[in-house]
Amino acid sequence: MAGVMSRRLDVDALRALVAIEKHGGVTRAAEMLGLSQSAVSHKIRRLEASLDCEILSRKANAPMFTSSGQDLLGYARRILGIHDEAILSLSKSTLQGKIALGMTEDTTCTDLSRILGRFRRLYPEVSVRTQVRMSLALQKLLGEGALDAAIIQVFQHDVRPTDVLLFRETLHWVKSPELTLAKGDPVPFLSFDENCFYRRWGLDLGQDEGTVFEIVFECSSAAGIIAGVTSGLGVALLSQRHLRPGMEIVDKSFPKPPDLAYVIRRARNVRNPALETLVREIEAEVRRHGTLQIAV
Repeated sequence: MAGVMSRRLDVDALRALVAIEKHGGVTRAAEMLGLSQSAVSHKIRRLEASLDCEILSRKANAPMFTSSGQDLLGYARRILGIHDEAILSLSKSTLQGKIALGMTEDTTCTDLSRILGRFRRLYPEVSVRTQVRMSLALQKLLGEGALDAAIIQVFQHDVRPTDVLLFRETLHWVKSPELTLAKGDPVPFLSFDENCFYRRWGLDLGQDEGTVFEIVFECSSAAGIIAGVTSGLGVALLSQRHLRPGMEIVDKSFPKPPDLAYVIRRARNVRNPALETLVREIEAEVRRHGTLQIAV
């Protein structure tokens, strides 16, 4: 027992371990951590020596992590979360203020929610009021000064220099394999509401290309659009995370949609120390993990 209790888990090694899992390998993890590949490998070997077990599998065609490695990953995430929160908590911050924050539906069940919960614990004198809306509605609220900042989706080419980029993904035309599109007939279109910029892009495209889109189903939630597609009601524009095994990607039948980006966008002329602290928290999370996990 004394030998076991004398062992120590190095926090930096655990961070490297989580980064390897997050980014799919030692090379990419090293890039994101700002370390050499050999330095990351050395951390893992020291961790294996300390625990007297293999963490990474060195066998061809085997999973990246051994069963012990998978177990350790779960502990590592919890240890790092508590470790980082303790460091911030002991900073004795006296930060005060109010933040009016906008978020899209996708971002309410993500790493961002966890960050907001931690932020509230670390800065109890800061009040964060959150509104969940579609991206265009949030941009309107930003312009009106009703929000200090918003976490929104935009097309990649619309990202501003002042935006904080969180995540990129692709957009696809999809339908059910059971749905047949007759040439020359209006295309049945499943759409989010009028505040959806996918919808505006698709309808504008139809006018330019001579394709007639007929909106046959309108819903403000991704779950409703997914159900409509899989039921064969029509064609929709959906982001990569919302694709399901029962969907057929029909990008070749329509012009390629622009790529998407999730960003933090601030209102103009906002001077809010509490907001800047929250933005830094989110940016730090991105630097640690390379991205933020967004709801599926």
